[in-house]
Amino acid sequence: MLRVREFDHFVVIDFEATCEKDSRIYPQEIIEFPAVLVDAATGALLSSFRTYVKPRHHPQLTSFCSELTGIQQQQVDGGVDLATALGMHDSWLASAGADKNRLAVVTWGDWDCKTMLESECSFKCISKPRYFDQWVNLRIPFEAVFGAGQRNLQEAVREAGMQWDGRLHCGLDDACNTARLLVELMRRGASISITGSLPQPPPPLPAPEPELQFQAQLAYQR
Repeated sequence: MLRVREFDHFVVIDFEATCEKDSRIYPQEIIEFPAVLVDAATGALLSSFRTYVKPRHHPQLTSFCSELTGIQQQQVDGGVDLATALGMHDSWLASAGADKNRLAVVTWGDWDCKTMLESECSFKCISKPRYFDQWVNLRIPFEAVFGAGQRNLQEAVREAGMQWDGRLHCGLDDACNTARLLVELMRRGASISITGSLPQPPPPLPAPEPELQFQAQLAYQR
């Protein structure tokens, strides 16, 4: 029996955000928005996307943040706002021929979609594409293949028998390495399915029937 694919594409993301050593910046804001598109049938890495995002609440990067991520002040100064970055990402997917109803976002951990993007879109009142509301936490299929344990992304890549490419905590390099790890897990037969999602708002209540609405108005007037 042929196995029906759940998705046509995977889009691997790994945000970088404002940060400080030994303390928490609030609110955190995304400063690098990278993505890698993977063919779910062949495992081919089809295209990549990156834009820098200009933070509004903490526009000046800390020296720790720049040293950790490699992102320089002039790069975020020339960046776009998050709403624009989301639109650019959406256009990139369309230009690559990805059906947004047949793709899954892939991350290493739940932080990118569950915490970072959701919280920033919430406090900035930004509407984001619905495909970000569910995702594949690649840790879960990785542990199904290699066993449970505490590993960061770089350690997982090496445990899978691959070399790390690029700079750790460069968002695009992290996304590319996550994509390579995804392909290796696919090659090993791992099941790649949705592992996390945001709670969906309840559907709106139906409008009352006209007769009942009229009766309610009469009762209120009495």
